[in-house]
Amino acid sequence: MNTEIESTLEQEIQPKPKKWPIVLSLIIGLALGVVITYVGLLRIAYNNRSKIEEASSDVIESLNNDKITGNQGMLSKVSASKLETIIYILENYYYKDIDKEAMVDGVYKGIVGSLDDPYSDYYTEDEYNDLMQTLTGNYAGIGALLQKDVKTGEVTITKVYDNTPAEKEGLLAGDSIVSADGNLAVDEDLDIFVQHIRGEAGTDVKLVINRDGEKLDIKCTRASIATPTVEHQMLKGNVGYIAVSQFTEHTYDDFVAAYEDLESQGMEAIVFDMRNNGGGLVDSVVDILDYILPEGTVVYTMDKAGNREDYTSKASSYKSIPITVLVNENTASAAEIFTGAIRDFDYGTIIGTTTFGKGIVQSTIPLEDGSALKLTTQTYYTPSGDSIQGKGIDPDVELEYEFLGSKDAEYDVTLDNQIQKALEVLSSK
Repeated sequence: MNTEIESTLEQEIQPKPKKWPIVLSLIIGLALGVVITYVGLLRIAYNNRSKIEEASSDVIESLNNDKITGNQGMLSKVSASKLETIIYILENYYYKDIDKEAMVDGVYKGIVGSLDDPYSDYYTEDEYNDLMQTLTGNYAGIGALLQKDVKTGEVTITKVYDNTPAEKEGLLAGDSIVSADGNLAVDEDLDIFVQHIRGEAGTDVKLVINRDGEKLDIKCTRASIATPTVEHQMLKGNVGYIAVSQFTEHTYDDFVAAYEDLESQGMEAIVFDMRNNGGGLVDSVVDILDYILPEGTVVYTMDKAGNREDYTSKASSYKSIPITVLVNENTASAAEIFTGAIRDFDYGTIIGTTTFGKGIVQSTIPLEDGSALKLTTQTYYTPSGDSIQGKGIDPDVELEYEFLGSKDAEYDVTLDNQIQKALEVLSSK
């Protein structure tokens, strides 16, 4: 028993083995492992980074080719890293080949799109050229005037011109265009969507039309179109009638020619029809107001810095004649400038329904490579200082449009209740 006890005591008092060399070896081993792993990861990251930079360098170079004074290379310093990574992922994992040019344009469009402004846009060179054709009134298309509802995205035909492909194929005012060559109208701005309708003369465009809930497939062969923006005629009682569909660079000359023709026929009063006029060039409408109104400010604009610019009438040719103006919910922009000036000068009676309410001005800025930027730059005000943005102009005589003829009857001014109301108002003056 004692032996057992002694033996046990001896084991307890013997010196313990030293463990620190083992622990140190483990620490050193772990540290080396971490270092080796980290170096490996750095090499992988560096290799991937090289691949990313190589894959996206041409796109970044294209973006950095913009001649922005004092900011050359700004993008690569600020955000190229994230952009390069996104481009690398798209090129390596997207299921289709990537169009580099479309990718660059997409970046520009995305920047402008971040403004959340339906009236600001980036145009490629082709899109800008198409826009210029629209403003000059000469293009190859189908000969229909279109209007887009900014709330629903629906594109509607507001006018079909005589002797055009649209008329020959039976398109009607009020038809909704669902798509053109498979491109959905609701997905694109109107300036972009009309490019699918326009094209080379003699080529076809396939349209899907919604007419009273029925879908129709219609093929139109494009033709060279010189759309008139001014139409005129003499109504009963020596009342002249001038309809303006939009304000382009030729509208003023056509307007003056129409007015002088009616004057030569003995015009004693006049109806200006601005219904379904979506606007156009500010200078064009200002020139027309200068032709009609006495001296004074016809419209003024203000930018965000408070800088004011006045557009005035010089009274060199103003017309002292009873006037009515027809408007509706599609009367917008420059057509509202016209309406607001007539109202504030107390120069005529406004008849119809409340106008659209677009009281902001866009400037189109051409860029060096042929592309362009359309940007909302100013708010405009009627002569009395009224901003109609988002609220429109209320008519003096509110009257919803009603066609007075039978369902199968062709349109005629004598069957247009708003024109007939205008004649009634003018007869009392």
